[in-house]
Amino acid sequence: MSSPLLPLVGGFLIGASSLTMLALLGRITGISGIFAGAIQGETGMWRWAFLAGLSAAPLLYHGISHQSAPLPSEAGWLLTIVAGLLVGFGTRLAGGCTSGHGVCGIGRLSPRSIAATLTFIASGMVTVFVTRHLL
Repeated sequence: MSSPLLPLVGGFLIGASSLTMLALLGRITGISGIFAGAIQGETGMWRWAFLAGLSAAPLLYHGISHQSAPLPSEAGWLLTIVAGLLVGFGTRLAGGCTSGHGVCGIGRLSPRSIAATLTFIASGMVTVFVTRHLL
């Protein structure tokens, strides 16, 4: 089931959920911040509920759509785990993740988030150029 509308609906849902979180809880929907708060024992079960929903949503979608869940990558579980840990380190170093900076921070016109998002995009462009044209 593929449609050009699916990415539009997904983007709308991401934006609407970020706005809802900000309006109802006064919180930014940055995944790394929510995760860090949950494992550091900050008050409020909403963090764990958010993370549970974030984990359950793809499984629910695959169950409803009757598609098999994709494997992490052709590289295997070990490389996927190492990559995830490196991403986690990068999000702590950058003071947030791409979703927090790109979706929530830019929407609030945060200079720090605009600078971070431009850095993410530039790094991605350089990576694509190097892997496609130099390696």
